[in-house]
Amino acid sequence: MIRIFSHYVSKTAFILLLLEISILLTSAALVSMLWLVDSHAIVRIGQVYLPAALFALVIVLSMSALGMYRHGSREDAHEDMRNTVLRIVPAFALGFAVFSLLNRFMPSLQFGRGSVMIFGVGAIGVLLTRLVVFKSSQSALMEGRLILVGGGALARECMDLAASKAGFHQFTVVGCLPVAGEPCCVPQSAVLPMESSLLAMAQRYDAREIVVSVQDRRNGAFPVRQLLECALGGVRVIDAATFFEREACQIRIDSLQPSYLIYGGGFDQSLVRAASKRLFDLLASAAICLLTLPLLLLAMLCIRLEDGGPVFYQQERVGRDGALFKVLKLRSMRCDAEAGGTPTWASINDVRVTRVGALIRKLRIDELPQMFNVFRGEMSFVGPRPERAYFVEQLKALVPYYNIRHSIKPGITGLAQVRYHYGASVDDAVKKLQYDLYYVKNNSLFLDLLILLDTVQVVLFGKGSR
Repeated sequence: MIRIFSHYVSKTAFILLLLEISILLTSAALVSMLWLVDSHAIVRIGQVYLPAALFALVIVLSMSALGMYRHGSREDAHEDMRNTVLRIVPAFALGFAVFSLLNRFMPSLQFGRGSVMIFGVGAIGVLLTRLVVFKSSQSALMEGRLILVGGGALARECMDLAASKAGFHQFTVVGCLPVAGEPCCVPQSAVLPMESSLLAMAQRYDAREIVVSVQDRRNGAFPVRQLLECALGGVRVIDAATFFEREACQIRIDSLQPSYLIYGGGFDQSLVRAASKRLFDLLASAAICLLTLPLLLLAMLCIRLEDGGPVFYQQERVGRDGALFKVLKLRSMRCDAEAGGTPTWASINDVRVTRVGALIRKLRIDELPQMFNVFRGEMSFVGPRPERAYFVEQLKALVPYYNIRHSIKPGITGLAQVRYHYGASVDDAVKKLQYDLYYVKNNSLFLDLLILLDTVQVVLFGKGSR
């Protein structure tokens, strides 16, 4: 894994992106030159490169929006390729539609008669590139091998994360080295026999990394000197909190020490970051408003026709530094949804949701009016979702570090929304908080853009709604 603006990115995914950009640029430039060569070839060829660059950008964004740079499992390479084939056609179709729309405003970007061939060659190039990369990523040369120091519950969670094989990054847990005084929660088959030194073990098993998964490090059996020897010997040593942050984009509460948040870096609240985020919020919200205005008006009409009740719904939420504000949404539930006056978690197939409400919640159309909260400065486009004060007070008492999410403005969408399903319990709130903490610690314009692209995928495929 590599870090780009504090966000962890798979090396394989990064290489794949660079290769595909190169393939798309090359295919667009070469095919254009073949079609445009005439008596004015020198002048015409000079006009190829800007359209080629825009073509590559549009296609990459289209593939990102359809989730082609996010893979849930590496267990079956054939499944990866099947998903690629199923998504590459709509991705290029979306790219073609966007590029055609841009051509209406900028005729100079046209490829002429070679447009269809450029998209066809680009699609074949992407397909072949992914075939090579997916096969290469399964090679042992691309595999990260690690040893866990510890055999308790935290070590078991690290093993479960490795077994899930989520994402592009491939790693294997060679085994665990239990520490005296800690209960063993890992299978006996995963326990490694201790050798002369931890460094010798790492070299024998070709482990390139050691993950410290011991919760009580004050135990006299904790191998501090041997871990130092490994670090000096070229074997990377990290703790479980860093491992989860890197591999799962989570800051796990059960393995979190206050010192990790204090000394771990991140939490950028600088003037530059604030200004760039505000500009991003305004531009993204304005663009979404313009693009979805017809859809918003149609949804408003349908809500009104269904039961004659109010179209909009305001609800008090907790914002930055605990400040209260009224969030604006399209009404998706009956007017008497909380007639008893007590806030209630939404549930699967909630009977309070209207027929129109079920559709607009699935497509996230009910969230569109929150753009006005962004314009007023109460929310950001990307950030932790704002929660109701009634639930916040409960969660602050039950969940450690919950209030950290209120150190920045809440958002219309966020990392927890694109990585986890709709939260409707304290347990869900804990799991979503782990993503929120990652975002608060590592937030950047780059991460905002990635979340925005993932949000498009969530909306298109209706993930996580209730």
